[in-house]
Amino acid sequence: MSATETLRGGFERADVHLNGVIKSFGKYHAVDNVNLTIKSGEFFSLLGPSGCGKSTTLAMIGGFEEPTQGEILLGGTDVSHLPAYKRDVNTVFQSYALFPHLNIFENVAFGLRRKGLPKSEIATRVSEILALVDLAGFETRWPARLSGGQAQRVALARALVNRPKLLLLDEPLGALDLKLRRQMQLELKRIQSEIGITFLFVTHDQEEAMVMSDRLAVMAGGRIEQVGTPADVYDNPASEFVAAFLGISNLLPAVLENRGPEFSQARLEDGAIVQFQTARLRGNTSELKLGVRPEKLRILAPGEPPPADCNTLEAIVDVVTYMGVNHQYNLRTRAGQNLTVYAQNFGIGPAIAAGDAVRLAWHRAHSFVIESISSPTGAAS
Repeated sequence: MSATETLRGGFERADVHLNGVIKSFGKYHAVDNVNLTIKSGEFFSLLGPSGCGKSTTLAMIGGFEEPTQGEILLGGTDVSHLPAYKRDVNTVFQSYALFPHLNIFENVAFGLRRKGLPKSEIATRVSEILALVDLAGFETRWPARLSGGQAQRVALARALVNRPKLLLLDEPLGALDLKLRRQMQLELKRIQSEIGITFLFVTHDQEEAMVMSDRLAVMAGGRIEQVGTPADVYDNPASEFVAAFLGISNLLPAVLENRGPEFSQARLEDGAIVQFQTARLRGNTSELKLGVRPEKLRILAPGEPPPADCNTLEAIVDVVTYMGVNHQYNLRTRAGQNLTVYAQNFGIGPAIAAGDAVRLAWHRAHSFVIESISSPTGAAS
């Protein structure tokens, strides 16, 4: 058995259930009737803007706050009113909170010593966990001599060495620079995959959630707007809020013209008829917003026929921005709606300039529809 398999075998993992969870501060609901299931062994993210309730939700799962109403189950056990130290949960915060007077070995071993484990077991477990986070050989270093990424790894090792069933991560990469943050995103995903326990990650950064998560929940105003895989939520957002928060969306007012068995038709404000998958309709209203992501749109060359099964739309180019790997085009439809298009920079093809009249095309399966507007209000983070 390899060292990684031995380490993985020391961890148990648990699912998490939130049933009707509410957290109130006076008359104000910071978390408002949240129902959520996180599968055992899953990397799950709570994603949303500041004030959406994600950190308050994490704090209740970790035992730092008690729910006003509802229940929190960890591995089938109701832990709603247990203090943090009685839950098999550890938390990594944005502030690493390392003990400056202890070297790295003693920082990581701190929880094990409090449990009274034998010295030999402490030495073995600390060595294993430091190797997992790529800090083997750092045992005698001091926190003040570490980089930000190394300090974050020590904080992670200190949480994991206790072998929790659930690890909570509250915006742990927020203090790192962009390059190091992206590196740590991949490292966290690697570590979670190797040990297999449940990770619950809280972030306001859409890219972080998309890169690392098996599934994610988008929160707004203390409520969950949508749960799904990153691809599900990005390609088929359930509300205008989700469409706007998770990347950029082009949303065009439309009226349902015909509901078909596989594809339906809608009329845009400029009179264009476009198609979308009928399965994406969530209700019976005829007032829609039809959406398409900027990278799914293609600017047709003059006289070029649209590909089969594609919608088309006429627009005027307002602004062209060179982004290096791509060009960003800001356009207006004939009805005056703003659009954004990303085009890969292949370095070939005719130049497109501000003021040009163009035709856009996108595959009908890349359209999504939204039937109601989410207007979330602020809540405590």
